[in-house]
Amino acid sequence: MTEQQARYRLTALCAKAEHCSGEMAEKLRQWGFDEVVQARIIRYLVDERYVDDERYCRYFVRDKLRYNGWGRRKIEQALYGKHVDREIYEPILDEVSDEEYLEVLRPLIRQKAKSIKAKDDYEFAAKLIRFAMGRGFDYELIKRSIENIP
Repeated sequence: MTEQQARYRLTALCAKAEHCSGEMAEKLRQWGFDEVVQARIIRYLVDERYVDDERYCRYFVRDKLRYNGWGRRKIEQALYGKHVDREIYEPILDEVSDEEYLEVLRPLIRQKAKSIKAKDDYEFAAKLIRFAMGRGFDYELIKRSIENIP
């Protein structure tokens, strides 16, 4: 594949959905391009606004919170895995209020509570906490959610 073909394929890919520069670099690496060519193609994608990591982050955070039921920690890990700079995603995550996380967490906790079998209240709470922490929510938010369970 030539550099021009790769650039064309990536612009077509970016025109269909949001992607971050880390994903584009990974694709180019898989296709066997060296770092100089990767940098040149990514610079083109950024300059032409096919790729914008901040825009990608905003959509990613919103989607993972609302549709996947992920908490802040899990979203941070996913963005780190996609090689998005911490300076980009930290302010975006800071914009999400505790109430927004609680709006997602409370129904998840209520639903999970129906399926938990436990000997006592302590084991019941521990299982709910483990579940919510696995989803990436902070302990304080989990505590606030569990206190309101009937």
